Amino acid sequence: MRTEISLDLGEVTLRGTVTGAGPTVLLLHAGGERREVWTPVAAVLARNGFRSVAFDLRGHGDSSGRATTLRALADDVAGMIASQPAPVVLVGASVGGLAAIAALADPAVAARASGLVLVDVVPDLEPGRARSWLDFHGLTGRYARLVDDVLGSGPALLATAGVVDLPILVVHGGQGSPLRDADVGRLRAAGRQVTVVRVPSAGHLVARDAPEHLADLVSGWLCGIGHGAVPASGGGGQDLR
Repeated sequence: MRTEISLDLGEVTLRGTVTGAGPTVLLLHAGGERREVWTPVAAVLARNGFRSVAFDLRGHGDSSGRATTLRALADDVAGMIASQPAPVVLVGASVGGLAAIAALADPAVAARASGLVLVDVVPDLEPGRARSWLDFHGLTGRYARLVDDVLGSGPALLATAGVVDLPILVVHGGQGSPLRDADVGRLRAAGRQVTVVRVPSAGHLVARDAPEHLADLVSGWLCGIGHGAVPASGGGGQDLR
C-alpha cells in the first residue's frame, strides 16, 4: 500500500510517499534525485515488514524551496522525523545521509531515532575528490552553494557521528564511487557502532543501481539490531564486516 503525503514546515512544503506497515524507515535521496528512486527499495522493505517514508528534499521533485545549505536540509529532516512515529531509522544517500547526521546533532532529534544507514557517504569525504566527482557528474553548478556548505562541514559532521549513540551501517558502492576505505576508516575510528558492507555491482547511487540488494541489506541489518522481524527475503547477499 502506497500513500501520498505532504509535510508543511512553514518555509517549505515537502511531498512524500508512505509504503508498507511496520517499524518506520525514513528514506532520504541524493542530491539531484527525487523520492521515486526509493520505490523499488520501499517495495522490498514492505515485504520484509517495514514501513518506509520517502520525501522529496527541498528544491527537488514535488517539494518547494531551494536546497542551498546543509542546515536547511537538516532542519527539514528533523521535521520529517517529528512527523513520524518513533523510533525512526534514517537511510540517507549522499547528501541525504549528511543531512541526517546534521539533524542528529540535536539530542531531541537523536532521541527519536534508532539507527542510521549511510548509502555511499560518510561525514568527512576529502573535499577535492568529492568536488571532482560532482563536477564530472554536472552537479556542482546546479547546487554550488550547497556543495560549498557541505564540503566545509566535514569535521563537524564527523564529530556528530562520533557521539551519536546509534548503530550505523555504511553501504559502500563499488566502481565509480567517490568513497574510499580511508574515508570509511575515519568514521569507524570515530564511531563505536559502525558496520560496513560493500555492493560491488553498484556505483555511488546504490538505490538506483541495486535497489533490491540495498533493501535486503538494510532489512537484514535492522533485524540484527533488533528492529523488526526476520525479513521474508532473508536479507540475502550480505557481506557485513
